[in-house]
Amino acid sequence: QVQLVESGGGLVQPGGSLRLSCVASGSLFSIRSMGWYRQAPGKQREWVASISTMGNTNYAEPVKARFTISRDNAKNAAYLQMNSLKPEDTAVYYCNADIPESDSGKDYLTAYWGQGTLVTVSS
Repeated sequence: QVQLVESGGGLVQPGGSLRLSCVASGSLFSIRSMGWYRQAPGKQREWVASISTMGNTNYAEPVKARFTISRDNAKNAAYLQMNSLKPEDTAVYYCNADIPESDSGKDYLTAYWGQGTLVTVSS
């Protein structure tokens, strides 16, 4: 079993910055794509950013040029640096990781999720 634990959320004023961390632990040998999603009150969960094993990144349009995703493969960790935060960035942020697994000779990817960390942007 694999666990993902996020940290770094909190209350920040508009224009401020936060850095979220996500660490994976448990029965894993490698991690494929890692990503961040968020869910604002009353809204569906939405994709924010993702990063491949080789470091290729993609961002949702609302966060481009403000957020930066990175990872440390040696630590099984991913990070989300959030700058120029806006009230509309307020949400619970979830880490996601696609982890290769095998069973009875079959290989597949399993998506794991963290428990989420709350980010509140307010004056």
